[in-house]
Amino acid sequence: MLLVYHGHILDPYTGLDAPRDLVIGDDGRILAIEEGLTPARAAQMFGGEAEAFDAAGLIVSPGLVDVHVHFRDPGQTDREDLSTGARAAAAGGFTTVVCMANTAPTVDNVDTLRYVLDKAAKIGTVNILQTCAVTRGLGGRELTDFKTLLDAGAAGFTDDGVNLTDAGLCREAMERAAALGTLLSFHEEDRTLVPSPGVNYGSAAARRFGVAGARPESEECMVARDIALALRTGARVSFQHISSANSVRLIRMGKALGAKIYAEATPHHISLTEEAVLEHGTYARMNPPLRREEDRLALIGGLCDGTVDMIATDHAPHTAADKAKDFAHAPSGIIGLETAFSVCNTYLVRAGHLNRMELVRRMSQNPAQIYGLHGKSIEVGNRAELMLADWGAEVKYTEYKSKSNNSPYTNMPLWGEVRATVMGNRIVME
Repeated sequence: MLLVYHGHILDPYTGLDAPRDLVIGDDGRILAIEEGLTPARAAQMFGGEAEAFDAAGLIVSPGLVDVHVHFRDPGQTDREDLSTGARAAAAGGFTTVVCMANTAPTVDNVDTLRYVLDKAAKIGTVNILQTCAVTRGLGGRELTDFKTLLDAGAAGFTDDGVNLTDAGLCREAMERAAALGTLLSFHEEDRTLVPSPGVNYGSAAARRFGVAGARPESEECMVARDIALALRTGARVSFQHISSANSVRLIRMGKALGAKIYAEATPHHISLTEEAVLEHGTYARMNPPLRREEDRLALIGGLCDGTVDMIATDHAPHTAADKAKDFAHAPSGIIGLETAFSVCNTYLVRAGHLNRMELVRRMSQNPAQIYGLHGKSIEVGNRAELMLADWGAEVKYTEYKSKSNNSPYTNMPLWGEVRATVMGNRIVME
């Protein structure tokens, strides 16, 4: 039995925003939510001795949910594996993550899916879900067997990292997904409009590193196409890591027309611009790239009005050797699980754009509900999956639980620190 007491519960599911104590049973389910509980009182109420965690000064909220991570397992475990990725997630207050399918081999078959899910089940630090590829080998030519993969435990379907350029095949995928009630997540970049990836087209950083960059319309034209297809097919489609102000406008319009569409924004796209590439080089190289201040503000506006539904990290570990390559040949992506809460609290809550409840909704409730995850609220009978954080603490990140350290936020002053993560009756990170 675990008692979490002296904390302040903040739960967007129930609207509870008040001091409360929690008693969690040996099976990991919440037994009581009351005021004034002590270890002795908990033991008297439920029998047995309670391990006590004093959460004085901390906000207790549902654990964060990240629907877009790369744990590189199988195939690239020198960068990350399921165990280290889970530790990084727990350190960031996440209790559920959804892995992308672009591993080596690709998660496009039952055997590879089972490898991930079986290994994840043995770890237990966080809930690790796995998407499967839309097309075999991410090749964009032949659809995978959605029904068989869903029956085997797939959380959804994505060719993340690769744009699905064939409109006819994309429509067929949407029709199949709609019939099965599953979710498609799309990385929207038309490669014919990306002369070189990782940096905004024509920016000062692109000029410094001698590359052309990625045009914003590479994203916008694919978002527009797939809104049209979603409207016609009734498919549920999520647009991953959008970066452009026009993409936000298109998604707002698509929702108004009745499309069943959702959008992710990353912590880096809502906090940094193309100028960061001048300072951080390859540690700010990503797909889609950091864009202009007007794009950053449009993403924040989309989070405020509900156009952008959720925040997802696109946690993308790389080795120091790979990131040390010249800009044109270095891989894109940054790690993000451990810094996400602090970045979002700093640039959204402390900046006055969202309140605390709204941020938890976009980092926990919304992604969980979009992916059909249930029982995540802080209520009696639900399994305890909690983040305990000091929202007012100043923090600098100097080292990471991830195998990789490719982050532009290292040594950057931020606000908000995760102090503990609870899974069931276990404190998995303190």
